[in-house]
Amino acid sequence: MIPTSPFGSTGHASSRVIFGAAALMSINQDKADRLLDVLLEHGINHIDSAAAYGDSELRIGPWMREHRKSFFLATKTGDRTAQGARDSLHRSLDRLRVDHVNLIQLHNLAEEDEWQKALGAGGALEALLEARSQGLTRFIGVTGHGSRIPATHRRSLERFAFDSILFPYNFTMMSIPEYAAEAEALIRTCHERGIAVQTIKSAARRRWQNGDGPKFSWYEPLRDREALRRAVHFTLSRAGLFLNSSSDATLLPDILTAASEPPLEPARAAMESDVEHYAMEPLFIPGVRDRI
Repeated sequence: MIPTSPFGSTGHASSRVIFGAAALMSINQDKADRLLDVLLEHGINHIDSAAAYGDSELRIGPWMREHRKSFFLATKTGDRTAQGARDSLHRSLDRLRVDHVNLIQLHNLAEEDEWQKALGAGGALEALLEARSQGLTRFIGVTGHGSRIPATHRRSLERFAFDSILFPYNFTMMSIPEYAAEAEALIRTCHERGIAVQTIKSAARRRWQNGDGPKFSWYEPLRDREALRRAVHFTLSRAGLFLNSSSDATLLPDILTAASEPPLEPARAAMESDVEHYAMEPLFIPGVRDRI
């Protein structure tokens, strides 16, 4: 079984592995039901979806009728205006077949113009605060990709007391000194303020090379079980971090198996060997490559 930990100051003890529901983006309901049943077998009690994840919310919806009370349910809106975010959340509630979510997140709030719009007058945050007052959500979070996102998240936390953040965290990204410094500062801020810290891309190998595939996501994951186990333990050996599982559904059993073991921090030499052997690369490089 996957251990649990307090999800920030929400009062909920979430499984250290959060199910990344992008894995449901383009599969049928039968396959989705079988995949979701795996969560019950491993004690996963937190699902993270998004309006932008294809059919994900539609696949979760029928399953929620029986299992709603067992899960902390999160989704995201990529809209930046109040009306757009309001409409997005109501559409998500309909698709998920629920009357509220536990957490609604501003999805990938990374670009300056979008940041100003979403957090300014008439922006998406206004609609999420309204939704919270109406009982449509309990908590509000912010997520993001890119090498600048730890610094952007810290800035967002100065503007508003978000309940959770989500950002890329893996060995190759944390091997970039500038990124690691900002990420560590973000983690410290979140721990001091009781903000939940979610991580993504733990299983990333690199961006797809020369049109390789099949492409369950825009990046290529690690598939070797031992390398994947070390990647999972790299994240989970840090107290207070949550690991959002891969959008490649075929990796879920191996991720959950690894996460069921005591998370011992892998030796740096072993991680460096994996980087060399599997030609791993950071998904984002400061000043070079920052968009998906």
